[in-house]
Amino acid sequence: MTAGEPGAVQDGSSKGGLRAAFGGLTTRGRSFLAAGVAAAVCAYVLGQADLLRVGLLLAVLPLVCVIVLYRTRYRVTGTRRLTPSRVPTGSEARVHLRMDNVSRLPTGLLMLQDRVPYVLGPRPRFVLDRVEGGGRREVSYRVRSDLRGRYPLGPLQLRLSDPFGMCELTRSFSAYDTLVVIPRTVPLPPLRLAGEASGYGDGRQRSLALAGEDDIIPRGYRHGDDLRRVHWRSTARYGELMVRREEQPQRARCTVLLDTRQVGYAGAGPDSAFEWAVSGAASALVHMLERGFAVRLLTDDGNAVPGSGSDGFAGSTQESADSAGLMLDTLAVVDHSDGGGLSRAHDVLRGSNEGLLIAFFGDLDDEQTSVAARMRQRTGAAVAFVLDSARWSGGMEQLLGTPAQAEERLRQLREAGWIVVPVPPGAELPALWQLAGQMRTDTQSAGNGGSTGFPGGWS
Repeated sequence: MTAGEPGAVQDGSSKGGLRAAFGGLTTRGRSFLAAGVAAAVCAYVLGQADLLRVGLLLAVLPLVCVIVLYRTRYRVTGTRRLTPSRVPTGSEARVHLRMDNVSRLPTGLLMLQDRVPYVLGPRPRFVLDRVEGGGRREVSYRVRSDLRGRYPLGPLQLRLSDPFGMCELTRSFSAYDTLVVIPRTVPLPPLRLAGEASGYGDGRQRSLALAGEDDIIPRGYRHGDDLRRVHWRSTARYGELMVRREEQPQRARCTVLLDTRQVGYAGAGPDSAFEWAVSGAASALVHMLERGFAVRLLTDDGNAVPGSGSDGFAGSTQESADSAGLMLDTLAVVDHSDGGGLSRAHDVLRGSNEGLLIAFFGDLDDEQTSVAARMRQRTGAAVAFVLDSARWSGGMEQLLGTPAQAEERLRQLREAGWIVVPVPPGAELPALWQLAGQMRTDTQSAGNGGSTGFPGGWS
């Protein structure tokens, strides 16, 4: 839940603001002013003092309302609160608006209008009755979007009206908020996708303290250290109290790779192949974080998120929630890349042992298939969800070759050690996730790392 900053109505210059206030005269106010001027002129011509007083009253009344309303606009504040500020696509968020009259004088009729992008729904409008001095009014509305992104809410517009309806002024508040619409995530079944040889198993924390007694690196005693951790041999050697270092937990690593090349996807909209890949990447990274992995998001252009900690991974369990939020915020605004291919992502993966690699690929040509195959060399295990976007978009032909050529590229990935899962249109990720686990089990049983036990294809 986030709260918007209390906003006062924006000010203009004194001269310009007063001119705008007179420009806000309603038809009633202009009529009173015209009638008063006409009555005053007639009174002067006819020499009628009583008519002059009536004319002055008619003319002064709208002018007084303008001045009072002009001063009242500095006495109204507004607050916006989003619940929540980050929502998945297709879900609703509620926006709460609160208006406070901080002056002692009551207001007239208030009309509120909040600016929202059209994808979130119609622009909300509210009419508030007279607000007493020191009083408040609260209203709320809902927003919903089927498209991911970051959407600004505000500024809030307030139309002030005097009790006599002589003048109306429209002013904008300075505060605004941002609603983040993230990809929808689905719960995935717990599977053991990673291999044992590389030390990336079920994701539980393991200790680095595998060395013997002579290999322990001590440190100086600090206030509060447990005396049972004192290393007496090092204490005698250095002449001061030394303690054993605490064991450093190492979290299993997982890289979620999202292919955003525009040439790899056809079609657009919430049901397109690209949106499925983005939602799949979000579901995978949330699932792996819940399993205890240190996860990072990598795109084909080489950008890694969160980018902090060792080699860009989330550093500790404490940071998992913040890291998940940062990666989901990135996926909320991710778009197609410039088409540079997968080579930049391969360069990032080549730098260190990545553990488990989960990739979501669009259409692959021969060159990109070769690059993807080489990514497998530095990972403990690799799972590839490959989308045929031509079928997703309803096309009659493959974008990058014939079905036989597409199947040959999948075979090359399998021979390189990838667990390859073709993604047909409308497929559910939990079922494909379960299939990937079955493929891993079948491959380990076969013991040859080839294509044995990989069901499915493009047909």
